[in-house]
Amino acid sequence: MPQKPKIVITDYGFPSIATEREIIQNAGGKFAAFQCKTQEEVIAAAQDADVLIVQWAPVTQSVIQSLPKLKAIVRYGIGIDNIALDAARDQGVKVSNVPDYCIDEVADHSFALALSLARQLSAIDRQVRQNVWKIVPPRPMSASREMTFVTIGYGRIARAVLERARACKFHLAIYDPYLPANMNVPEDIRRLDDIDKTLKTADILSLHLPLTQDTHHLMNSAAFSKMKANSILINTARGSLVDTVALANALQSGQIAGAALDVFEREPLEEDHPLRSSATALLTSHVAWYSEMSVPELQRLAAEEAVRTLSEEPLQYRIV
Repeated sequence: MPQKPKIVITDYGFPSIATEREIIQNAGGKFAAFQCKTQEEVIAAAQDADVLIVQWAPVTQSVIQSLPKLKAIVRYGIGIDNIALDAARDQGVKVSNVPDYCIDEVADHSFALALSLARQLSAIDRQVRQNVWKIVPPRPMSASREMTFVTIGYGRIARAVLERARACKFHLAIYDPYLPANMNVPEDIRRLDDIDKTLKTADILSLHLPLTQDTHHLMNSAAFSKMKANSILINTARGSLVDTVALANALQSGQIAGAALDVFEREPLEEDHPLRSSATALLTSHVAWYSEMSVPELQRLAAEEAVRTLSEEPLQYRIV
């Protein structure tokens, strides 16, 4: 009697994985779940796995080469920088993510951070709590209708963020070198053709791009030196897009006016990190993705993608 194919969840941060278990078992698969933190733990847990569902665990070249039955890897979420894509490609292992969950949540969070800094809400709140009552803000404040809101990247989340910025009458612009030249972009969105022009144009710069070798520390001291003194940086994408020590220095020196981050190179953010003491930094704890609706949606979509492999259906969100 042939063995049932096996789907292994390497790690997860959800209160329950009953949804995944039900979907996988109803599709005729075996199910196992672990809380792996190292590549060695993944290899030990997944020796007989046909498919991995992964949240944060490292799926390195060694992992992929050590799992003889592995056919596919599905990432809980959008980012895939914890998966060795080249190794997967070399071994003929399919890789998929879940790119179309939490789009509205991340867009709402990104734009809320941007608007909060643009309207100086944190600074004004601190004044009020210190019994300083002024009917003008601590620093010069532009109207949204005279500011340019720029996204680096023009994917699903970036487009949703720009919809929100449009409603508040910002001028809109994008920079995405991978966007096809013939792709239709709304007439009110300006396409910028190089990174320097992007940095010089943005009053608010919101990052919506993957982490790669080319984008690691895209926002560094050289980049901050090209931005306007009144500009604001938003990052809800990947932590390592930003050199956060250079950012803290840029904020301290007044090189840029503010920054709001939901993601960091190391999480949780180190207790002694200089961003913690920056009055013009707004920091949230990787919560942009979250709503009561987004969690079960993510779990369901990841499990449904995994079981497509069992029935030899094409993966809906295949990357490799």
